[in-house]
Amino acid sequence: MSKARSGRAARRAERQNGAGTGPSTAIWPGIEGGGYRPISHAGIEAVHQTALRILAEIGVASATPRCIETVTAAGGIVSQQGRLVFPSDLVLRVLETAGRDFKLFGQRPEHDLDPSGTRIHLGTSGAAVHIIDSETGDIRDSVLSDLYDMARLAEALPNIHMFQRTVVARDIADTHAMEMSTAYACAAGTAKPIGTSFSSAGTMRAAVEMFHMIAGGEAAWRARPFCCVSTCFVVPPLTFAEEALSVIECAAETGTPLKLVSAGQAGATSPAPLAGAVAQQTAEVLAGLVYVNLLNPGHPALFGALPFVSDLRTGAMSGGSAEQGILMAACAQMAQFYRIPCAVSAGMTDAKLPDFQAGYEKGITELLSALAGANLIYEAAGMYGSLLAASKESFVLDNDLIGSILRATRGFEISDDALAFEVIRDVCLNGPGHFLGSGQTLARMQSDYYYPALANRDTPQAWVEAGTPRLLEAARDRTRQILSQEPVPVFGQRTARQIALRFPEVARLWGSSGAT
Repeated sequence: MSKARSGRAARRAERQNGAGTGPSTAIWPGIEGGGYRPISHAGIEAVHQTALRILAEIGVASATPRCIETVTAAGGIVSQQGRLVFPSDLVLRVLETAGRDFKLFGQRPEHDLDPSGTRIHLGTSGAAVHIIDSETGDIRDSVLSDLYDMARLAEALPNIHMFQRTVVARDIADTHAMEMSTAYACAAGTAKPIGTSFSSAGTMRAAVEMFHMIAGGEAAWRARPFCCVSTCFVVPPLTFAEEALSVIECAAETGTPLKLVSAGQAGATSPAPLAGAVAQQTAEVLAGLVYVNLLNPGHPALFGALPFVSDLRTGAMSGGSAEQGILMAACAQMAQFYRIPCAVSAGMTDAKLPDFQAGYEKGITELLSALAGANLIYEAAGMYGSLLAASKESFVLDNDLIGSILRATRGFEISDDALAFEVIRDVCLNGPGHFLGSGQTLARMQSDYYYPALANRDTPQAWVEAGTPRLLEAARDRTRQILSQEPVPVFGQRTARQIALRFPEVARLWGSSGAT
């Protein structure tokens, strides 16, 4: 074997042993996007004015008594149809108090995220009910140990910046126990910012008490709350989800960050024209922002306008469509208009396995969102089947994809050094006629270039001589390597024992899941 081929083989082995998965100086959390603008300035103003009209002239149905009392005390109105109406001056006045310059905290400061401006971060989310085995094609129900494994994968993979619950623990029938165990699994698996959701304020309060124990007390939690609770507080079109309003109230009282989600489906629960879908979802999120800021001015709440796409031929969700990417980019623009950190959904391919369809659908939706400067891009790792299924080895594959997304969004700088006139002159007039040995090349090869850990860049001949390695096989090997490490809670065994004593139902179900 030639030295060149031997070197390539060594580098490939190094990557597959994990050396290529660490942080890179070419990319970082919080790279700034904002170059892609699907809506013009005039269009943003038109969407804004339409959203205000929706709230002032149509309003939102099914508000709870506390919500009605709070909003009407500030100037809201209950219409003859019983809908809660938000006059435009009320909306604009309360938006001035909204939280803007907040962070999403990890259990450790090195994982904190700054979602301001057009800084982008990519991570997970979803509520998949199936796990897909990419090797056999088998589909099974997701269980708690799957969720914990995915949290551990997110912890190990540097380009996954935050971890929100990805799968439903279908091995736990009781809703309270399932949601408590879900919160525990997320927090035990990764020290990065986490997220989950709750179906009742009572369960959320118990989970926040558990988070106090992990953080080191209530004061420590309030100073650095490491879990952002996602709440679908509205059922499109324009109807409050009553129990979810109590989750907003609980968050305001406990200092828990919120992702305020309105997830209409264009052509089904929101208008078919993309502009109308953005306008309706913007109005719905603004209603949630008004409510939470009346309860607690400045509360950390993400602008979660998430209009999804329907395949209008069948009615099926089409999360991997180009329209989905455009919609998320547009919603990022609206959040930037209000200067509120945003959450979007991208990467939720309609493909069932890690294949060509998955690659292009994940790539186009995530890149459009990133280029638009969406602050927090959820569903960016692991999701398949329009959010119905998840894949563990896809975390490793998506880590590479996200790295490329970050690098593409970063672009490059223009400077005297980068324009390299002196280097070009030296190479052409005094040097060997190429730049391979240039000091600038060696200095820039890490800071300017991103190297995927698993992608194969060999020539076709070298690829055949190496045994035609398959990308999925490499991803499975890397996944097994990460998960073969001892599963120790990131917050330590002592805290884990304290939680087990305080919440025995969580400890019992956690142990039976096989995740410890």
